[in-house]
Amino acid sequence: MTYDTILVLDFGGQYCHLIGRRIREHNVYSEIVPHDIKPEEIKLLNKKFNVKGLVFSGGPASVYDPNAPRCDPNILDLNLPVLGLCYGHQLIAQIASGKVEPAKHREYGIAYVTIDKPVGVLKGLDKKEKVWMSHGDTVLALPAEYETLAHTGSCPVAAFRHKEKPIYGLQWHPEVVHTEKGTQMLRNFIFEVSNCEANWKVEDFIETAIREIKRSIGESKAIIGLSGGIDSSASTALAAKALGKNLTAVFVDHGFVREGEPEFVKSTFEKFGVNFILAEAQERFLQKMVGVADPEKKRKIVGEEFIRVFEEVARQVGAEYLIQGTIYPDRIESGFRKFSDKIKTHHNVAGLPTKMEFKAVVEPLRNLYKDEVRKVAAQLGLPKEIVWRQPFPGPGLAVRVTGEITKEKVEIVRKADNIVTEEIEKAGLKHSLWQYFAVLTETKSTGVKGDARAYGYTVAVRAVESQEAMTASFAKIPYDVLERISTRITNEIPQVVRVVYDITHKPPATIEWE
Repeated sequence: MTYDTILVLDFGGQYCHLIGRRIREHNVYSEIVPHDIKPEEIKLLNKKFNVKGLVFSGGPASVYDPNAPRCDPNILDLNLPVLGLCYGHQLIAQIASGKVEPAKHREYGIAYVTIDKPVGVLKGLDKKEKVWMSHGDTVLALPAEYETLAHTGSCPVAAFRHKEKPIYGLQWHPEVVHTEKGTQMLRNFIFEVSNCEANWKVEDFIETAIREIKRSIGESKAIIGLSGGIDSSASTALAAKALGKNLTAVFVDHGFVREGEPEFVKSTFEKFGVNFILAEAQERFLQKMVGVADPEKKRKIVGEEFIRVFEEVARQVGAEYLIQGTIYPDRIESGFRKFSDKIKTHHNVAGLPTKMEFKAVVEPLRNLYKDEVRKVAAQLGLPKEIVWRQPFPGPGLAVRVTGEITKEKVEIVRKADNIVTEEIEKAGLKHSLWQYFAVLTETKSTGVKGDARAYGYTVAVRAVESQEAMTASFAKIPYDVLERISTRITNEIPQVVRVVYDITHKPPATIEWE
């Protein structure tokens, strides 16, 4: 079956794949393609997909920068609907000989736009709409063949369209949850403007992924890094179906894992008949972290040491390939595209060493988001405690201790993290939250314990709501739950005298602190 498809041209924006994710929510397939894709290449893609529209993503560059990413202008003559977002909006205006200049007042965050003409992409919207802006440049004027559809006080052309062709531009980000009617805007583009049929679902992915693993690895042996999280667990289940006994799952206990994690993972996957190896590596990882405070160095150290452990195990079992549970957000935040800004290195992406003994690294989930992975995992028959497990970073508690790591600090944050987990889940909040955990900060402060002065650490508690981890809102946890968490942490962990709660959204923050 050929799926109706929207192509998203990637201009390096951190939200590029979130656009693709939002499109898929409507059961319409999306494919991310390079920004410099040629019109002929788009036509060729129609042998694989039924391309019905194009979205130009945002990006960190400025359209008047000579090195800024650009598209082939002839793409606008393909008679395909086009929607430009943020940078894409500005680029379309510039290609059409409109006026784009640095904004006098940069808009970042929530803004209120006035809808002048609620047509096309803006069909059904109110006169005033709450949107999410993030831009330093502004479209100030359009050529005669275009018309303005919306404006703000500092952005005279916040939305536009071509008067005859189905070409639209929005200065804001409809893909971000903070744009209240962003879903409706994208739905308008997908179904009203592009006339797509909702004929794709994520469950179709499984057969394709198994075929791809078989094609990549053949009759050779492979190992897979299994952490017990949803991503690596789903990858393990897929790889097991593709490779059978030629697959060995390796859990590396680097000493930065959650309370009881090695035992949980071992008991869970032994039931599935997967070849399982527990690699004890606590001391070697801790030694590598001595004197290291920079979070990027931590991630790269963990990434490299993981590979070295995997190589040792691979030699033992005769494996030539490594399989990983890398998903879309990992690749985005690691700046895997030329024009992307790197937010943080993920140990399983940009944290990997340049030289490895493996013939190849296979990533069956590389094009899926977390909630899509959960659907795949459920269809594969993984237990609910795995399917709905909250995310945990590959470097583990190493990136939940700010500053230099010591054995004592890791034990403190492990205990604090366990307390947060217990109280959140006891309160019945587990399924309403995306992630919840503790961070041990470098900040020390004065407290009082046992009627005496105490000088100790500050623990930060983080809990967020999200759908795909590309954006997140801090969770409004009931005060009585926060009080229990704080009381338990300060009572049960002698070295901690203060607990704070993180009330920052993503963006501007990331979910993890490091």
